[in-house]
Amino acid sequence: MITPDMPRSLRPLLAALPLALAACASPPPPPLPDAQVLVFGEQHDQPDHQRQTAQAVAQLAAEGHLAALVIEMAERGRSSAGLPRDADAARVREALAWSGWEWPVYEGVVMAAVRAGVPVLGGNLPRAQMRATMADASRDALLDAAVREKIAAAVRDGHCGLLPAAQEPGMVRIQIGRDQSMAETVAAALRPGQRVALLTGAQHASRDRGVPLHLALREGAPSMHVVIFGPAAGGLAADELRSAKFKPRPDPCEGLAERLKKKPAA
Repeated sequence: MITPDMPRSLRPLLAALPLALAACASPPPPPLPDAQVLVFGEQHDQPDHQRQTAQAVAQLAAEGHLAALVIEMAERGRSSAGLPRDADAARVREALAWSGWEWPVYEGVVMAAVRAGVPVLGGNLPRAQMRATMADASRDALLDAAVREKIAAAVRDGHCGLLPAAQEPGMVRIQIGRDQSMAETVAAALRPGQRVALLTGAQHASRDRGVPLHLALREGAPSMHVVIFGPAAGGLAADELRSAKFKPRPDPCEGLAERLKKKPAA
């Protein structure tokens, strides 16, 4: 405790003491496996998922092993490459055409890469391609029926059972298209002796249906390690189910029926 009669020379040391103690109390980050691609599956409303991913990104970058950070939260073709390490958040958001995702949630992860001079690459299917992807029945043949049913079940669950049956095939194709797009972005970013990190939703991270499956189907598939955080891991396939602090959240199904009625067709 700092008191008025305390020598001024001691005050800065005591003021810094709580921060130092907090740093000592924080558990060390888990060791990162030796894989070409590290996939982090998260929930966007769980801050500890993004915090742990930012920690891993900073660790990889500090070791000089990170070729790129690929994120679902920006469209494929968008990139922070070319920005200086000291670029401010506004320039980074502009380069990534950031839209529809809460920036404060992901700022720590994205800026950890930028500050280390590591390019952040958008991996998601561009919005301009959504309509064509929904109508492209050829995508149905990319995965077998059992895998498509897993995706369909996740789509139904994600829409709280309220999605009209006629829209389900198109939504499954969108999911497949997004996974393909991220897989292609990751594959293009790989460099000898370095690794690529991918941050995406838990469903997209699952080995049995998401981005890792599309990477595994490629010729010369890279080695991968899939981390899925916390309760989001239920029923998903990962190499590591990592514990995380859970932040209570509102029921995502509440009011969804009304929002779906108001939402225009894609």
